[in-house]
Amino acid sequence: MRRQELPQNAEKTGRNTGMIRTEASGITLNLNQDTLHVEIKAGVSEWKWAENFRPVIVTQEEVIDFSRWQEIVHETFESGVGKGIRSSYRKLDGAEDSYAFETSVWVEEMEEDCPGSSAKLFGRVHFEWIPICEKGLSVKEVRWPGCMEFDSPSQAWQTLVNEGQGLLIPNTWENEAGALSFNGRFLTAGGYMPWYGQVKDRAGYIAIAATPWNAGAWLEHPAGGPYTHIGTWWEPSLGKMDYRRCMEYIFAQDCDYNDLCKIYRSYVKDTGLFVSLAEKAARVPSVKDLVGCSIMHCGIKTNVNPESDFFDKEDPEKNNHVTLFSVREKQMESLKGMGVEKLFLHLDGWAQPGYDNQHPDYRNACAEAGGWEGMKSLVDTVHRCGFLFGIHDQYRDYYFDAKTYDEEYATRLPDGTIPAHKRWAGGPQTYLCGTQAPYYVKRNFQDLFRHGIKLDGTYLDVFTCNEGDECDNPRHRMTRRECYEYRKKCFDWLLARGILTSSEEVSDWSMQSLIFCHYAPYAFMLKAPGTPREGIPVPLFNLVYHDCVLEPWMMDKPDGSEDMMGYALLNAGMPYLIRDGAYENTDGSFTDSSGMGIEEMIARCKVVQELHEKLAFCEMTRHELLDDTGKKQRTVFSDGTCVSVDLETGEYEISTAQ
Repeated sequence: MRRQELPQNAEKTGRNTGMIRTEASGITLNLNQDTLHVEIKAGVSEWKWAENFRPVIVTQEEVIDFSRWQEIVHETFESGVGKGIRSSYRKLDGAEDSYAFETSVWVEEMEEDCPGSSAKLFGRVHFEWIPICEKGLSVKEVRWPGCMEFDSPSQAWQTLVNEGQGLLIPNTWENEAGALSFNGRFLTAGGYMPWYGQVKDRAGYIAIAATPWNAGAWLEHPAGGPYTHIGTWWEPSLGKMDYRRCMEYIFAQDCDYNDLCKIYRSYVKDTGLFVSLAEKAARVPSVKDLVGCSIMHCGIKTNVNPESDFFDKEDPEKNNHVTLFSVREKQMESLKGMGVEKLFLHLDGWAQPGYDNQHPDYRNACAEAGGWEGMKSLVDTVHRCGFLFGIHDQYRDYYFDAKTYDEEYATRLPDGTIPAHKRWAGGPQTYLCGTQAPYYVKRNFQDLFRHGIKLDGTYLDVFTCNEGDECDNPRHRMTRRECYEYRKKCFDWLLARGILTSSEEVSDWSMQSLIFCHYAPYAFMLKAPGTPREGIPVPLFNLVYHDCVLEPWMMDKPDGSEDMMGYALLNAGMPYLIRDGAYENTDGSFTDSSGMGIEEMIARCKVVQELHEKLAFCEMTRHELLDDTGKKQRTVFSDGTCVSVDLETGEYEISTAQ
């Protein structure tokens, strides 16, 4: 370790001035000790933090610039695996016994390689924020490392964001970027994968959150650019910043967003997150039965609590209605007669309280619809038709009117409060501590087994869409990271019984145990048709995980808008034959004004089904934008199949390499 020599005035200020530098593996690190900014040279490319970025700690009361620590000391260091610069921050506002932390920026000396990419890669740069003493501050957020200077009005300067399936923002994009869903939190719909990246004139970087559980991305892009800034925020876990927060940056030349995705694909293979569908099918052979299915999503009982935000006072009939199990049976037989060969029925509201009611005490088949006898008859009919059957279920929402509700098992925040809201149909609720979810899954599914309900799959709502919870009840204390592990235990218990696992969307943490999902849409698909786009939709997730999970896609053709079938083809996904959303104008369930009949929809679905059956187990090797607007796109798969789509006209071409 080599400590930087202090200037003569350092005895009074406790600070260094000027630049401090180290280099390794073709990368040069520079730390500006006056601004606390980092500059990186990787090969011929230079990257530095934006001039107006300030590294800060945010509390409930104020925003504290790193420069307010009066004893800031930087030193270069060298270990057996790399070289870097370590910085120590002590004496906040001069106080001796006060909040203290360190940062470490270092280059890992290694030969980087990436199967599937021809880009030239450089050594890996690690950014680590390390708490030392947590006295005196109640931290709400840390913003470090900084966003890169990315300020050229060029279409070729592009930012990659993992909101939903993926978003590419050229620096010249005309629309302002709004707030990311879930505040850009990693491992939610606001960040399916915990990384972001930028490419400028064929040079780029990918920034990977190695500790993603209490972190996310923030984003700035004004209307028309000419810049896009993206950076990282960190939050406490159970009220403390008590573990090291790590980002890993990998720099590349001669690259585009495909290369960044392949770098991440290599990363998740190295870390064990990547489990292919072929591996999952070896564990549960019925995975192959699901491949090539279209999806029918419908319900049995709707029962909206008068206290729910969705309760319709003007049209009370909307709040409560029942569809008999026997009616759904007839639909199955009708679809079979119309030529539908492969179908998965996803059934909402099958239990007595009705959809989104009284969870987790969701145990008895809806009596008004035919009870257990009627439900079993429906399941038997589904299987007689050669179709697959699965149910909607929920083990996060914890309703106050559930029979076994007990505040003792609700998620408790570090300040002692129990979060509550009344948004969904069941009305007032909190959240079940994730430590309890596996027990309820076992209890409830054994009820289904006892009544002869043969499940091919099941959908555990919100697990892969919403953030993991934290609970500070000492009897079942749980971090966000642990919550994801408890959710995974629920999936694994079901898989062990041959039940295919599903959840609302997709998330990096679930790829070892998730078979399929409700959807994995581009962010714009969950907004009303005509909402201005905040970038170009690109399949970042599928460039990494296409051959790991099965994704249904919307097939709507709204008047005056794109035909969603084009995206289903580009992603070689499963088609929605019928999609009756539980809540109007929510989660992409908008009124379809296309006027398509069921015969036309069946014909469209068959095209998508055939492609899915061929490509479900194939890697998506490349995605291409064929024009500047993103209206014309192409995907290429590992078997040589190429899918080209004009999203404006709906025209498509599917070709196979000879």
